[in-house]
Amino acid sequence: MRVTIEALGAAGDGVARDGAGRPLFVPFALPGEVVEVEPGAARGDGRAAALTGIETPSPGRVTPPCPHFGTCGACAVQHLADAPVAAWKAARVADALSRAGFRDVPVAPAAPGPPGTRRRADLALRRRADGVTVGFHARGSAEPFDMATCPVLDPRILALVAPLRALAATLPAFRRAGSAMVNLLDSGPDLLLRTDGPLAPRDRAVLAAFAAANGIPRVAWSREGARDAPEIAAQSGPVAAVLSGVPVLPAPGAFFQATPEGEAAIVAAVLDGLPRRLPGRPRIVELHAGLGTLTVPLSARGRVDAYEGAAEAVAALATAAGRAGARVRATRRDLDRQPLLPAELAGAAAVVLDPPFAGAAGQCAILARAAVPRVIYVSCNPAALARDLAPFARAPGWRVERAVAVDQFRWSSQVEAVVALARGP
Repeated sequence: MRVTIEALGAAGDGVARDGAGRPLFVPFALPGEVVEVEPGAARGDGRAAALTGIETPSPGRVTPPCPHFGTCGACAVQHLADAPVAAWKAARVADALSRAGFRDVPVAPAAPGPPGTRRRADLALRRRADGVTVGFHARGSAEPFDMATCPVLDPRILALVAPLRALAATLPAFRRAGSAMVNLLDSGPDLLLRTDGPLAPRDRAVLAAFAAANGIPRVAWSREGARDAPEIAAQSGPVAAVLSGVPVLPAPGAFFQATPEGEAAIVAAVLDGLPRRLPGRPRIVELHAGLGTLTVPLSARGRVDAYEGAAEAVAALATAAGRAGARVRATRRDLDRQPLLPAELAGAAAVVLDPPFAGAAGQCAILARAAVPRVIYVSCNPAALARDLAPFARAPGWRVERAVAVDQFRWSSQVEAVVALARGP
């Protein structure tokens, strides 16, 4: 079938129409291109289609920099130049705001992060007849492919792929399936290994030798699928991550922003969403504070009441803020089950929230009717952003003052946003 690609979909696929006007989703095709496709299985309200030929290529088409592109499930748009990717991601944020009820909000193009800067990776491990596979999941599959290179990852993480493959090949605790989560901290790589077999004393000795040989201060372990907190299997020195100049001791597998540049962009956008001076002795309420990526910078503008559901993150944040003398009170609270009520928000000069991918629908419904003058929402999911901001559009007096798109997941379909809402004329 010969079709013209009309747009990029949310997953980065080209979108065309068949003869009946139904959408065709064509991976690796770009807007404006005339292409040959082979329609396939049903997908949503349309059909998937395989790209079989390009008759008229887009002027934005470029050569993908990674030999794994097309096989790897992580990157979606390596075949598109940076400028149109930035515009596409900004348009996705603007569309989310429009669906929420805030139309015609300008969103600046999302500048892509530099290659080779991603500092966290969750690598899948699989034992096969010909050896151990280590890598990201293949496109459209739950199984990994064997990674040889990656232009997205920090080279220090990529350098661990081959040693991890050799480790898993001889580790009795690894039987068939597992994973290796690596956080690149200021103290070095921090490894959380998950295996489908128990960890024996001999395994611990093997992990200690592996850590020493590869400059890894701490190796934690947990059973694949278990919900228990990981245990420390080997540790040769202290671990620390420095957030806005403050050292924090993270738990194994702790969440961090994916790149230093992405973190800096989000922090800057959040601070820009606040007035230069907040009146009186301002109190800022921060929800889903995590380890404190935003907390310490916010504490320079006012006293921060930080809420977070993970006990280990609250403890790390409280300790780090205390040592730094920051004006922070960290409280553990499950914000999904127990969102803050209007009375608890009374008197806050601003509320900042950075919820997980699923968003914060219950909390946003409360915030929209609470007597707070300003809300800054950090989003990693345009669908959740559209849903969560809809109550603000329906409530009287709220407006979007500023919306910034952030692209720290280079070449992926993911986009983040910082949206500053204010109440008043």
